[in-house]
Amino acid sequence: MSLPAALLGNAALQSDIISTVEFNHTGELLATGDKGGRVVIFQREPECKTEPYSQGEYNVYSTFQSHEPEFDYLKSLEIEEKINKIRWLPQQNAAHFLLSTNDKTIKLWKVSERDKRPEGYNLKDEEGRIKDLSTVTSLQVPVLKPMDLMVEVSPRRVFANAHTYHVNSISVNSDHETYMSADDLRINLWHLGITDRSFNIVDIKPVNMEDLTEVITAAEFHPHHCNLLVYSSSKGTLRLCDMREAALCDKHSKLFEEPEDPSNRSFFSEIISSVSDVKFSHSGRYLLTRDYLTAKVWDLNMENKPLEIYQVHDYLRSKLCSLYENDCIFDKFECAWNGSDSVIMTGAYNNFFRMFDRNTKRDVTLEASRESSKPRAVLKPRRVCQGGKRRKDDISVDSLDFTKKILHTAWHPTENIIAIAATNNLYIFQDKFN
Repeated sequence: MSLPAALLGNAALQSDIISTVEFNHTGELLATGDKGGRVVIFQREPECKTEPYSQGEYNVYSTFQSHEPEFDYLKSLEIEEKINKIRWLPQQNAAHFLLSTNDKTIKLWKVSERDKRPEGYNLKDEEGRIKDLSTVTSLQVPVLKPMDLMVEVSPRRVFANAHTYHVNSISVNSDHETYMSADDLRINLWHLGITDRSFNIVDIKPVNMEDLTEVITAAEFHPHHCNLLVYSSSKGTLRLCDMREAALCDKHSKLFEEPEDPSNRSFFSEIISSVSDVKFSHSGRYLLTRDYLTAKVWDLNMENKPLEIYQVHDYLRSKLCSLYENDCIFDKFECAWNGSDSVIMTGAYNNFFRMFDRNTKRDVTLEASRESSKPRAVLKPRRVCQGGKRRKDDISVDSLDFTKKILHTAWHPTENIIAIAATNNLYIFQDKFN
């Protein structure tokens, strides 16, 4: 699969590192969050009439500070401003709404446009100051005058004080009224209009913390059934819960777990089996999960083993010891479905990302870098080799740069447009032009 590229970003600070990427439900807007607590929204430009084959490009629409660094004085703990997740709400009117969260606090933001301003107030002057009432001798009807388009972002709700541990996931329910937030040990259900209380629907915290054997790593609602949700664990399991069965989903409806091969057991087995991301397919029939070395597709009707297993970077299996020493083995890679659920995508090291076609079983490795990603350039497939004969453009496992990693990816809901976050750069790729 060859794709032309657009690049948004520049060399910068730690606070500029992108920590989440998310398209809205139409794909017209794309939001990114970074370690500095900022959210940047990109809007797709309309297609150019003079160039009918050119696709609309994404340009900055709005930037705002979502979270600030805080300090928990009771626990003597710094709370980072880093945006962990962004989720768009389905659009109900002209305005857009999105949820953003750091480790502790979730916020609901309204994004709206204004291209008219009221003029001719009776009791205010042009600068908004209240007039001396004795000077008001006549009444006039205020009118709306055109003005330059202005994008306004305003906080509508702040959902705080509900998580003891770090929030790793938020997911909007298909009922459009509720959403859930998950931390290491608990999942809470919120109503979008109520900020002072939430309902705890999953709690895996043991009475004695010394008995703790696993943590929640990701959670998501089913795209069509508002009563179903799934959460993944650091032990590599998935639990499907049905909120109709009980208010507290301590007992799961289904447990998806692959039996471990004893011959492959090693010191690193538990670490690399931890699920870093879980996503329902658009159809709601399948689950896509990512662990350290593989991406797996599960059928909701088959719990005992995954339907498909894709090796993302199996060549790293021999490098696990050094990856453990430099902490890379704990990196959390995300995964994404395309609009038709036929292709999956996930990131890797050296700014590589992988795509797997579920129908043809073909896969490709592509690179998101400034050198290979000039605008309108066609990406060349890359290949990593482990010793033996090397082709001209092959890259050796020993040459991989583990500081360049693609953890966050997103796929346009209907078109073949993808967003790739590579450290502090955002790359947007799309299908080759005709």
